[in-house]
Amino acid sequence: MKTITLTPAQIRGLKLAKKGDLFPREANKWTHRDASITYAKNDRFQERPQKIKFLTSATLDTLLEFGLLRSLDSDGGTQEAAHGITMAGKMWLLKNK
Repeated sequence: MKTITLTPAQIRGLKLAKKGDLFPREANKWTHRDASITYAKNDRFQERPQKIKFLTSATLDTLLEFGLLRSLDSDGGTQEAAHGITMAGKMWLLKNK
């Protein structure tokens, strides 16, 4: 069995995909469907927004090549279709991080 070595950005992208399906955004970024700026739970006055987590198209393509993510659209429109994590991606996260 071939071991896959991922960069920290690819690991963050895989963890983001584990939390939910990824949808395209502007400027070659992918994130959750209804992602919005949130505030820290321990911040009483909600003054410090937490940024939306995203991954780039290049990272997405690399994870697709490794078979850790898959397109949820079976028709083949991979550029605009949502993407989800595969069982191989979940197993990689369990073994490595």
